[in-house]
Amino acid sequence: MDWRKRLDRKLSMDDIHELCFLTQSAENDRRKEELYGWISDADARIASNALWVFTHFALADNRWLYAKHDDLIDRVLTETNTTKRRLLLLLLYRQPFDPTHLRTDFLDFCLRKITSCTEPYGVRALCMKLAYEQCRFYPELIEELRTGLELLADEPLSPGLLSARRQVLKQIMTNRWKNERT
Repeated sequence: MDWRKRLDRKLSMDDIHELCFLTQSAENDRRKEELYGWISDADARIASNALWVFTHFALADNRWLYAKHDDLIDRVLTETNTTKRRLLLLLLYRQPFDPTHLRTDFLDFCLRKITSCTEPYGVRALCMKLAYEQCRFYPELIEELRTGLELLADEPLSPGLLSARRQVLKQIMTNRWKNERT
């Protein structure tokens, strides 16, 4: 398959589904690895399209990306293209976070982006959700996140950011309630 030719154009949902089909299942891990290599391409369209395909992987195939967790974090920390940054964050949001392997550099990144008015709404909303996924194991970090989210109450937020903020605050309160009952 000529990946460059396939990824160097506007992709339709049919294209995405076909590329997912061609890379799904463990027998196609080699193809997944090839596709993963394209997320580093110098051409932003090719790299973004490769990331976009990964965001449509089925759960079973998404597990293949778990081994790339730290690499994805390293990439998002240095990415300057906002589309690629958003797609990388989305891939990370689809992964589990382990309380024994907290990447403080990534947590700090997420906390900074939540309040950054220069970041697109999608990046900020994903950073809220990812910050929660990392903080939820640590009461002192959850409290820091809750305080930061409360400070956003005075800021004019988009409907999407308001929704993400409300969802994360609800999860914080639900977990606090569960912890108090146990």
